[in-house]
Amino acid sequence: MTIKQIHRSFNHVVAFEVSKETLVVHVLPGDRRLSIPNKLQAVRRVLRSEIKHNAKSELGPLLIVVESTGGYERHVLQAGIELELSVHKAHGSRVRFFAKYLGLAAKTDPTDARVLALFGLQTAGLILYAPPSIDERALRELKARRDEIQVMLIAEKNRLEHVRHASVVKSIKSHIVSLRKALEMLECEIVRLIRTNKEFARKTRLMRTVIGVGPVTAVTLLAYLPELCTLTKGQVACLAGLAPINQDSGKITNRRHIQAGRSTVRRTLYMAALVALQRNPIIRTFAANLKERGKPFKVVITAVMRKLIVILNGILRTGEPWKHATKA
Repeated sequence: MTIKQIHRSFNHVVAFEVSKETLVVHVLPGDRRLSIPNKLQAVRRVLRSEIKHNAKSELGPLLIVVESTGGYERHVLQAGIELELSVHKAHGSRVRFFAKYLGLAAKTDPTDARVLALFGLQTAGLILYAPPSIDERALRELKARRDEIQVMLIAEKNRLEHVRHASVVKSIKSHIVSLRKALEMLECEIVRLIRTNKEFARKTRLMRTVIGVGPVTAVTLLAYLPELCTLTKGQVACLAGLAPINQDSGKITNRRHIQAGRSTVRRTLYMAALVALQRNPIIRTFAANLKERGKPFKVVITAVMRKLIVILNGILRTGEPWKHATKA
């Protein structure tokens, strides 16, 4: 997957406010609004109508804007890609801040649809949605399910420590056995997928030349940060939620804090950073220098996480193993 940033503006925007069963559509220019079922055919009809209107009125490039809503936006994304239209998958927080900028406190589906349309019309440099490949989608689903089962397994083990009734103990132990089998099956499927996909296999080999980056970290980055290797070091740090954000005003200089970003990636990088601190001499020296400067542990570990993701982004961009791999 690659990121494509658009620097032109759009005069024709079709925004979709998504719910499970319905879509509220708002079109600019003209402030036209309609409500349709959340079905692929219904979305196609609307977009084909807008394409005809666009050609007749000579409005220029057409942009589709939709918020990420946990999968219910899939029909809009699919129809937009099928019809070869520009699509922007908007972040909910960013759109909400835009609504506040417009002075709109109320939140209803028609209002939100109009805000989305205005957001697409007035915001420069939006990033176009690039659909994941079949293997990318499969890897993400497998990894997500693997993580869910692991959480359930930990929960069942914790419950087992506090129960005494024989039937309850038997039930929990049986469930643990079942979960372990499911976990093993999913992990084998993930390994098979990576081995059969040449790009996945290549990226995994490169990432694992960095001491501290194990198979779980590599799979997580492949699944949840597919843009890795297409970004600058500043962009990848922001995307992972590891870029220090300034909070200064006048003569006051406040402490920098990280914010937003992809939490799944950040959690995995935290564990990788802990391993790297113990086993990777380059990272250990980097962390020691920060500690000598009086930086607290949270700052040090965050800096290590950021350094790891920047290193990984760099080696995937060059296609060369980590230069310290043989020395570490």
